[in-house]
Amino acid sequence: MTAETGRWIRNFVDGRFVDPDDGDRGFDKTDPATGLVRARVHEADEALVDRAVTAARRALREGWPHTAVRERTELLRRAADRIEERFEEFVAAEIADTGKPVTQARELDVARAVANFRAFADVVAAAGQESFLTDLAGGKHALNYAVRKPLGVVAIVVPWNLPLLLLTWKVAPALACGNAVVVKPSEETPATATLLAEVLAEVGLPAGAYNVVHGFGGGSAGAHLTAHPGIDGVTFTGSSATGAQVMRTVAPRVRPVSFELGGKNAAIVFDDVDIDEAVTGLSKSVFTNTGQVCLCTERVYVQRSVFDDIASGLVQRAERLRLGDPLSEATTTGPLISHAHRDKVLGYFDLAEQAGATVLTGGHVPALGAGFDGGSWIEPTLWTGLTNADRVVREEIFGPVAALIPFDTEEQAIELANDTDYGLAASVWTNDLRRGHRVAQAMNVGMAWVNTWFLRDLRSPFGGVGLSGLGREGGESSLHFYTEPTNVCVQL
Repeated sequence: MTAETGRWIRNFVDGRFVDPDDGDRGFDKTDPATGLVRARVHEADEALVDRAVTAARRALREGWPHTAVRERTELLRRAADRIEERFEEFVAAEIADTGKPVTQARELDVARAVANFRAFADVVAAAGQESFLTDLAGGKHALNYAVRKPLGVVAIVVPWNLPLLLLTWKVAPALACGNAVVVKPSEETPATATLLAEVLAEVGLPAGAYNVVHGFGGGSAGAHLTAHPGIDGVTFTGSSATGAQVMRTVAPRVRPVSFELGGKNAAIVFDDVDIDEAVTGLSKSVFTNTGQVCLCTERVYVQRSVFDDIASGLVQRAERLRLGDPLSEATTTGPLISHAHRDKVLGYFDLAEQAGATVLTGGHVPALGAGFDGGSWIEPTLWTGLTNADRVVREEIFGPVAALIPFDTEEQAIELANDTDYGLAASVWTNDLRRGHRVAQAMNVGMAWVNTWFLRDLRSPFGGVGLSGLGREGGESSLHFYTEPTNVCVQL
């Protein structure tokens, strides 16, 4: 059983891959690094999505939710082991889909997929519920306790920027809690979700508990899935606009949603900071994954007395980045996901110019040669001369870009950082521990870092506020979404 047959990447429904028939719709999957077509993807129509949801409901009826927690968590650990055994296959699939450098695919994306399965196996195995012994009149008592039950069939819609990492972040707790899932990966990154189907079948997951349907959003697999009456909840990572559409779709049936959406994240750099440490951390937060991470920093507020030092250091770091062959260990930075996304980012370059920005570095499409000029490449770019009133500073760009803006006082920095409709993440850079705590807690975000970025304990809550999302996942927060508690009251 293989995810690909010939040049087709196939759907996975009810424990098996679905071969496309003559006349079935498909679409090309291009390599972002070269612009060349890599494969043909079988687009799931409404009937195939219905088959996937039906298979998931059958898996629930036939006992998957009633298997012992020990068995479900052991299956997750076997899946982690199997991904490790097939590690380089996942790395190759991730690179082919995204164009990201091989070092990142190995050290972040596939490694985190393994960690996600193991972490949620531990969380679910150790999870408990509160109980209460209540005194009643007449010397009687009542015992209240809760029993967690699976949410049911969960639609999992994941984006293209960290496709395997974010997929396993959702699939692992969903399955550990006894749910069945139907996954809709991004049309840009279909391979790793499909390869994961092989692994889960190999380790003994019952047919129908994990299904994959490929396609687009509106008018395609995404819309068919989120509108299906047989789903019991939706977890979605992607744009704020698409999240709002999903919410409208499920509202008539009052289905729960968990959304991790866009971000326009701020960093605040105070003048007591270690310049080298701050520049190292900020360069990661701006340029990691070519800026295509919801947690990346696009607004950097720097106290005026160290503004030039921070700006100079970031320019030097940006110009050391190496764009090129994703399979080369020397490459640090990959392409954007597509030409369409590059056109969007270039549109913000034009807006920055119109707003009178000064380009410190970047601002163009690089010429790489060696077969890569057809890819979706763009230069890491830094601007000064912008304000919070400019669209470039207010709207999510999702590229390797940042606007550097000076401030004078702590109060001003907090006001500037919080002046946004988004609220996903922020970072604070200071050697004053009290100020670090104080400013981090003042940020209107779901996650705030002090003197670091992207450092995660998988047991901690993850999510945003405002246009950045709804709900939290991670650790026991994931259990709150993927299960429904039933309270049992017994008079003793």
